[in-house]
This record gives sequence, structure tokens and C-alpha cells, in this order.
Amino acid sequence: MADNVFTLNTGAQIPALGLGTWQSDPGKVKAAVSHAIQHGYRHIDCAYVYENEAEVGEGIKEGLEKSGVKREELFVTTKLWCTYHSRVEENLDKSLKDLGLEYVDLYLMHWPVPMNPKGNHEKFPKHPDGSRDLHEDWSHLQTWKELEKLPATGKVRAIGVSNYSVKFLEQILSIATITPAANQIENHPYLPQQEIVDFCQSKGILVEAYSPLGSTGSPLFEEQGVQEVAKKHNVTAGAVLLSYHVARGVVVLAKSVTLSRIEENRNIIKLDSADVAALDGISKSKGIKRFVYPPFGVNVGFPDKPEGKNLKQTL
Repeated sequence: MADNVFTLNTGAQIPALGLGTWQSDPGKVKAAVSHAIQHGYRHIDCAYVYENEAEVGEGIKEGLEKSGVKREELFVTTKLWCTYHSRVEENLDKSLKDLGLEYVDLYLMHWPVPMNPKGNHEKFPKHPDGSRDLHEDWSHLQTWKELEKLPATGKVRAIGVSNYSVKFLEQILSIATITPAANQIENHPYLPQQEIVDFCQSKGILVEAYSPLGSTGSPLFEEQGVQEVAKKHNVTAGAVLLSYHVARGVVVLAKSVTLSRIEENRNIIKLDSADVAALDGISKSKGIKRFVYPPFGVNVGFPDKPEGKNLKQTL
């Protein structure tokens, strides 16, 4: 089942399994990306802020050369970082240069949080008190209108968002000429975010799951519900956690630089509705756990994170 594909609202196909590159160690990313392509992966997920896109690009080049796969057979995503919300194409051009590509298949707004483009750090500007230096007279809606200009340039095939709540999606859809093709969110049985998944699917927006195993050394592997499904299908807990997303119609991004694990992660199996229900039940009994939430000090509309200031939300 590893070669499952979903269809974006643009009509383009996207492989259901992608290789994630966040927090992938320098010096190991090239080999991981190249190995993944040579072993059947056709979807690579990147971001400017990961600070490893040049090495990812080397891995893509090597992987394509060694496998004989054509560029158009590979789906590549990258993301606009927060300090570039008012300089969208400039940030895209930086990523394309580093990746060594003429275009990406999907370009996402990484967070709906504009940060000061002229602050004291290119990626993480801060005030003297340590709080994030935000671009408070710019809104994520203005950013989206800038993103909408990109498909016509030929540099991106589709545009979308990441880390978007239902509230922020509703704001985007109220002003959008182009509906986001995807919303990439943290997603696993501790944080199913079913309200976002349901909303996106009702609007033709594909959901992508990052951190599908929870955190590093995640206790999810030991959860009884996960273990029972793994035993039933005679597979690893990791295979269950990755397959959970595909069963829900969600793209899953599996991150690893361990070559054997990269191959193992392709073992996506077919889960039935009882399996999915058992995994959905974990957050109902154990509570919601979100592992990835940068200290922006901003409320982006997630029900489990009501704190933080409200940024400008108009054009």
C-alpha cells in the first residue's frame, strides 16, 4: 500500500507517504533523501526554516540520477517562513536555489504568524525581553493573497497552508481566490484534530500529518490501543501509526535519517474502521497532547491553545 496517492484540488496527485526533513541532522540529510528516492519514495517535504534545503537538494539530485526517476515523478513541498510573509516570492526563490529546482509541487505558508522582516534575526527576531518580534501590521490574509500570485509564475504548482485551525481556515476561505490545496498539521492519536480534518475534507483541502509518531521516544508506541492493532496485523507500532493517517485520507510525513527505517516506513497497511476507532479512542481517554508549538505568543485558533495575543486578521 506504500504507493497510495491522493488527489489535490488542482487535480495533481500527491503520494500518501512523504519523507519529512525537519530536524534531520546535517551531514545525513543528503543520504536520507537520496536513499528514500532510490527505495520508492516519490514525495519529499522540506522547509526554508529547517536550514537544510541545500543538502536536501543534493539528495534529490543524487536520488534522481541513481534511480532514473524523472523530476516530474517526484512531489516536492517547501514552506514560506514567518519573517518572509511580506516577501513571499523572495523566500520561494531562496528555497528553489538551495533545492536546485525550477519549481516545487506545493508551497505552504508555514505558520499564520507574520514576524518582523527587519528584526534582529533573519528567522527568529526577538524583543529584548525574549518575546518574538511580530509583524503586527501584516496579516496572514495578506500573505495568502501574495501566495495566490505564485502559480502564474510557474515556480509552484499548488499553494497551501500549515498549522491552520478551523478559525483561520475560515478567514482564508472568506478572501481566497484560490482555495488552499493542503493544510499540514501536527497529527497523531494524541492529537487527532478531527475537527480540522473534517473541515478540510468538506472544503476539498487535503490534510497532511507531521510528527505522526508524536515526539521523539513517543509514549504512543506503548499505548495499549496501538499495541493491540499492531498485534492484530502482525506489524510494528510505527507501521500502525503511519497507516492510521492514510486510512483517514490524510497524507503522512515520516521523518528519519536511518536508512533501514526509511525503508521500513514504506510498510503502510490497510486499517479497518475498528482499528481507526481504537486509535481515535486514545486521545479521548488519555487527553490531548501537542508536541510542536513554537513560543510565538500568538493565538492561532487551536482549541487546546487558547492563550496568546490576537494578530491582525483583516486584509
